[in-house]
Amino acid sequence: MIILGAVSVVRHADYLAVMLGEPYGTMILTLSVASIEILTIAIVMTTGAPNPTLARDTMFSIVMIVLNGLIGFSLVLGGLRYHEQEYNLKGVIAYLSVIVSLAIFGLIMPNYTSTTPGPTFSVPQEVFLIVMCIGLYAVFLAIQTTRHRSFFIQPHEKSAGPDIHGVNHPVAGMHSAGYHAAWLAGYLSLVIFLAEKLAILLNHGLDDLNAPPALGALLVAILVLSPEGLGAVSAAIANNMQRAVNVLMGSALATLALTIPAVVIVGLLHGTTVVLGLNGTETVMLVLTLMVSMLTFASGRTNVLQGAVHVMFFLAYLMLIIWR
Repeated sequence: MIILGAVSVVRHADYLAVMLGEPYGTMILTLSVASIEILTIAIVMTTGAPNPTLARDTMFSIVMIVLNGLIGFSLVLGGLRYHEQEYNLKGVIAYLSVIVSLAIFGLIMPNYTSTTPGPTFSVPQEVFLIVMCIGLYAVFLAIQTTRHRSFFIQPHEKSAGPDIHGVNHPVAGMHSAGYHAAWLAGYLSLVIFLAEKLAILLNHGLDDLNAPPALGALLVAILVLSPEGLGAVSAAIANNMQRAVNVLMGSALATLALTIPAVVIVGLLHGTTVVLGLNGTETVMLVLTLMVSMLTFASGRTNVLQGAVHVMFFLAYLMLIIWR
């Protein structure tokens, strides 16, 4: 049922993308899925035995799945079919500049501060982190939707004119924007409800099995990423790499910019410790992923080899969950 709900979320988000144009369509999908992610993590954090690393592990899993797994498969499938695919380089640079900054400051820097023992921030540092994440995301959304909207549309397209974005070319099953927005909200509510029930079962199940915490984080991440994953891979297969990039980069950015403040706030309200700093193995994987992502998206065109590298990194991430 969750997967069916995710497919329906993607379908109505795609209709809105056609009607509203980029980057609004993919931004709606990204923010919708971010709400599922935040609520699911918050539910798991506040049920069952305390698990101070669950939120960190889930965010790390999402970044690994998005920047390695989903981007890798999208590039491989698109490259096999079209050889090379084009995207807007300026937009990707904007995404990566914020992603790299928040990933390193939020998930690596806590290992090197001395105000608290362990890989955590003190309360003043956590407050600064919240302000930093929300502030940078607000600036990013401002340039994405106003001053530099052209950075996030397919190269050689003009940023104005409804005909460019397909509004004058309706597809089968398209209705009004209000209709699709209402159904999008309805299916999101269904996914959130089901995710809450599954999260509680998952939390108790992993406790009973004494499974690695990273495995639970991986399952939660796969759950919340299903709508965006389906949307991005479908876009790549349809030779719309710009939409795939917007969806996936937007997902990684929303995870860092919105989920980090959310879990820190939940921890402060519940008086629980939230461990943000990654361990040594995860830190190396994150840094390598960020470096390879910057190299992959440095030319404005993608191919199969770049996708294969990301897929290999994703498989390495799965391997390290089992054999550290």
